[in-house]
Amino acid sequence: MIDLYTWGTPNGRKVSIMLEECGLPYRTHAVNIGKNEQFTPGFIAINPNGKIPAIVDSEGPDGKPISIFESGAILLYLAGKTGKFLPASVRDKYDALQWLMFQMGGVGPMIGQAHHFLRAAPEKVPYGIDRYSKETRRLYGVLDRHLANTPYLAAGEYGVADIATYPWIARHEWHQVALADFPSVKRWFDTISARPAVVRGMAVPKL
Repeated sequence: MIDLYTWGTPNGRKVSIMLEECGLPYRTHAVNIGKNEQFTPGFIAINPNGKIPAIVDSEGPDGKPISIFESGAILLYLAGKTGKFLPASVRDKYDALQWLMFQMGGVGPMIGQAHHFLRAAPEKVPYGIDRYSKETRRLYGVLDRHLANTPYLAAGEYGVADIATYPWIARHEWHQVALADFPSVKRWFDTISARPAVVRGMAVPKL
């Protein structure tokens, strides 16, 4: 059994989607980041960085419990555990890993900053809004050009890079991007949105 510590954020939903796609049994523990529950001693013992998501797998690689934090690391752990959603060939695996890192280093942080300046900042900061909104659209452009030639982000098949990126694009209204402006991203987004495991994963945690 896997214990998932999460909240309704894109990073949290990456992991619940992956768990649903892999068909692994898991229990959900809602960590309300609005109430700073991620900083409680119990959660810090699982993730010293004090951020969701995190998992504890009672059946780790050596048969002993293991805790994993950082959403990208969790996706790779679950892919390794199940043999799913990460290509077996070396070339295709690195194709998948580079697009996963693109999400971890670009899509998530930059769109997250756009959300902050557009929605959460106590005052409007035009420089911040302009900087991160432009970078968000630039990243959409990278995705759109790439997806014009391939159905999914890596190796021509659905995998960890798609699972990692999708929940961020699902908040396109938050960062004020019209998907119609990026037709290849929209086609990819609509395809993934129709997957039953994605629908279930996006509903976690159930509040």
